[in-house]
Amino acid sequence: MAFLDGRIIAAQPQDGFQSGSDAVFLAAAVPAREGEKALELGSGSGVASLCLEARVPGVLITGVERDAELAALANQNAQANKAKAHFLSADIFALPLELKRDFDQVFANPPFHGEGQVSPDAARAAALMDDGKLADWLKLGLQRTVSGGYFTAILRADRLNEALAALPEKGVATFPLFPRAGEAPRRVIVQARKGSRAPFALLSGLVLHQPDGAWTPEADAILRRGTALALSGARL
Repeated sequence: MAFLDGRIIAAQPQDGFQSGSDAVFLAAAVPAREGEKALELGSGSGVASLCLEARVPGVLITGVERDAELAALANQNAQANKAKAHFLSADIFALPLELKRDFDQVFANPPFHGEGQVSPDAARAAALMDDGKLADWLKLGLQRTVSGGYFTAILRADRLNEALAALPEKGVATFPLFPRAGEAPRRVIVQARKGSRAPFALLSGLVLHQPDGAWTPEADAILRRGTALALSGARL
């Protein structure tokens, strides 16, 4: 599957969860700079990490994925795209010793389905069900972030209240993604700067589709050209 107008080509599993636009928007929102160390929690086939490295070539990315076959596929995708990102197979709640340190950037697309939303596909269900651990994902992400660094996650908008309850009251910004103008958001990007005392910020967000279903120019720039999604309204 092609991302960023073909700049990234990533093989994905035939069964189970496949990365899509959420991964690209997540990567676009990570405010990484050259030379920084980044950690992706639940990296799947590596799409978000590869998109981030395509935009910030000097960032040093490690991805963690509990499914060993997916982690291996992510490393194959990195090699095919001549990327330096590296992926490990591990449970994010039992990280290897070498990853129990702080990172400049931590990012994640956590499983987002709760009770009563199980997919009939076992592999897809395993990737999407959070087992009541969404708050744990977010707390771990912030825990692994260096003081002054950023933790960024993309979530289902209807679970934003859970996310905010798990994160600090200060230093957090939310950025909704609206399917069309006037419609309720289905996804929201949440970003926290560790140790910040800035007040909570609800940003204006981004409209993804025009009335005819085509991407808006702003969304198209992110999905095709790899433009950064700067959460410019935040002062974290």
